[in-house]
Amino acid sequence: MNNVCLVGRLTKEVETRYTANNNTAVSNFTIAVDRRFKKDGQPEADFLPIVTWSKTAEFCGKYFKKGMRVFVTGSIQTRSWDDQEGKKHYATEIIADSVGFADGAKNDGGNSNNTGNSAGFTPSNEEDDLPFN
Repeated sequence: MNNVCLVGRLTKEVETRYTANNNTAVSNFTIAVDRRFKKDGQPEADFLPIVTWSKTAEFCGKYFKKGMRVFVTGSIQTRSWDDQEGKKHYATEIIADSVGFADGAKNDGGNSNNTGNSAGFTPSNEEDDLPFN
């Protein structure tokens, strides 16, 4: 079964764009996920590319900011393409099905809500029914 569950920090702002043929939202971002074991006493991280589509992509573009700790569930996908010179390229990405705030949502004045609760978003959530206040 191809299923992945990650928690990490956004390394930069989310990039959201819309497809030309049917105007579907797609967002790309990278999260830094700490490894379990440290090398020379220093934590190591993997920088993993994440792709989201449709309402999930719009949610990420609107609410995710650089440095936030987020969770992602989805699957690993590898794709390949040939460039103009005929050279083959490969990319491995996480295609997210569900995303959310790992530290909870921000509240009044941007203070972190440290209740331990996570707000999540899946495509079935309605836009008016946001997962936090």
